[in-house]
Amino acid sequence: MEETIRPKLKEMKLVYPAYSKHNFYFRQHISKFILEQNSVPLNPFMIFDYFMLDTVDRDIIRNANNNLVKKAVEIWVFGSISDGVLEEIKLAKKENKPIKYYALLKSREIKEIFKEEVKFEEDLEKQRFEL
Repeated sequence: MEETIRPKLKEMKLVYPAYSKHNFYFRQHISKFILEQNSVPLNPFMIFDYFMLDTVDRDIIRNANNNLVKKAVEIWVFGSISDGVLEEIKLAKKENKPIKYYALLKSREIKEIFKEEVKFEEDLEKQRFEL
């Protein structure tokens, strides 16, 4: 009988990637990036797709996302801040989770940035103090 070879289990931290629905197309690159950092992505747009094609009430999806934020060890914010991402950041801060910020650059490039460099969607810039 052939024995199955299993890789040795290495501990990996759970990371919640917070990003706007405007960056939905970047979801797989974000998950790949997190995996390459030896972490497990709790990527909401990979788990629930795009709000499950609106077949489930969005408040249920938001509640599920908030549960993922609570389970994660760290929160990594990708791209510009939307109102939903800002709420996830506030929850992460309330839960004392470390938060990192990343810029999404052309051609799938991701670069860590300082929170002072973060951009906001629409007229949310006035809420920068909440980061």
